[in-house]
Order: sequence, then C-alpha cells, then structure tokens
Amino acid sequence: MPDVDRSAIPVPDELRGQRVLVRPYQVADAAALQEAVAQSRDHLRPWMPFADAHQSVAETAAWIQGTISRWLLREEFAHGIWDAATGRYLGAVGLHPRDWDAGRFEIGYWLRADAEGHGYMREAALLVMQMAADVLDANRLEIRCDARNHRSAAVAERLGFVREGALRNHARATDGSLRTTMIYGLIPTDESWPRRDTSR
Repeated sequence: MPDVDRSAIPVPDELRGQRVLVRPYQVADAAALQEAVAQSRDHLRPWMPFADAHQSVAETAAWIQGTISRWLLREEFAHGIWDAATGRYLGAVGLHPRDWDAGRFEIGYWLRADAEGHGYMREAALLVMQMAADVLDANRLEIRCDARNHRSAAVAERLGFVREGALRNHARATDGSLRTTMIYGLIPTDESWPRRDTSR
C-alpha cells in the first residue's frame, strides 16, 4: 500500500463469524480482559510476555487506551474475541503491520485456557485474514511462534499457512532460555489465501 494517510483507511468496526465476534477493544472491556488473563496466567506464561501484566482493571484499561490510539493511527489492529452467543470474552487476535509498502502483516493470537480446543481461534483468525486481504491489500501474512508452542503452530497449520523455516536461538523465551522461532507464511498464490467474496 502506498505511503498515504493510513488513519483514513476504512477498517471494519467488527467482524462476525458463526460463533465469534471480533472487534477492537473498548475501555469498557477492561474487566473482562483482566479476568481472562488472571484466570489463564499459568497457561499463558510460557509463551506470552504480558502474562504477568494486567494485575488490575485500571492497568488493563490503560493498556486498552494505548491499543485504541495505535488502532486509530493504523499502527496495529488489536482485536478481542467474544463468543457471539453469550458475549463472553475468549481471547485476542492481533494484526500487526510489518511492512506497509510490501503489504506484509503478522498475526498473533491467544485464548483463555478454558476456551481452547473449540475452534474459536481458527474462525477468528480467518476473519482477520479476510480483512487483511480485502481491506489492507495484504500480499503476505505471517505467523511466528516458539517451536515448543505446539498449539500455536497447529493453528497456523490448520489455517493453511506454509511452514517456511526456523530461526534458531532467535530470542529469549519468557523463561530466559533461547528459543527457536517457527516462521509460517501465506501469500496470494497459496491455496489457503482468503478469496474476496464476490457475491456481495
């Protein structure tokens, strides 16, 4: 995408699937997000640097204010995931611009511990992938994860991402050890690339 005023790019206020609602955070979501992180700290700690943050609703509200600012500037798109039927907060899926000129975006995600294994993340990620392709003119989507995070890797593979390689001793894991980072990519010529809905 050319160097334009990206704050003017029209991005959907919400994305609806059969079972999930995906939308940007609002300050009113602070209690639900803080509770989900608190309930899942041990589950998240090996993989997510924020696992020991969100110690209070006020801290989470301040974090959400930052995501709202970055969303408006189109610096990142932090989406929360809600159960469409009950309104319960389930987790997050973020879309992070890495190179606007090349159209390269990275997807990151997590679910609260008791929401895993139900297919929520695949549905939510597909909605975000479609937005990236249709609205942001993406040319490459990328998922990175610790090689030991088999659940995260399984999501990438179920979405049809291609395992492109591994960066050995790439970064420090949350436990201080050196981690190998797996790289998964998807480009428009891949079979799993989201196709524009021409029926609308």
